Amino acid sequence: MSNIKFTKEQVEELRTNPNVKHVTELGITYTEAFKTYFLAEYHAGKQIHQIFEAQGFDIKTIGKKRIKSARDRWCDAENRLEGLRDLRKGSSGRPRTRNMSPEEQITKLKAENEYLKQLLEFRQELARLERQVEREQRSSRKENLK
Repeated sequence: MSNIKFTKEQVEELRTNPNVKHVTELGITYTEAFKTYFLAEYHAGKQIHQIFEAQGFDIKTIGKKRIKSARDRWCDAENRLEGLRDLRKGSSGRPRTRNMSPEEQITKLKAENEYLKQLLEFRQELARLERQVEREQRSSRKENLK
């Protein structure tokens, strides 16, 4: 997300572009179809600003830094198992600004507790497996020395 905010006019201009899924004064969310199109054109050798301009974007409005950042994110994302799909589940990950009810606090703490229990179990199992591998390596070295 850029520090440079869009004006209301720029937000409205960007909102009319069919390649924009969502736009606020702080950022743009592009459609998955546009991301796929962008990557295909980019890998075919086109310049990033040419791809955006061909799809009706004003480079001055968006900014070169935003476009380069989008390219970097999408190139990284295409190597993930999930691909270009937006992994956010309707939440930006920002902390809540409202106070939670006692029931919500309990639910949140229970979920956090369960997560920490699973993490502890995972680490214990990992340590056990590492010890097992070390024992097997020591015994194979002893056998090789005989």
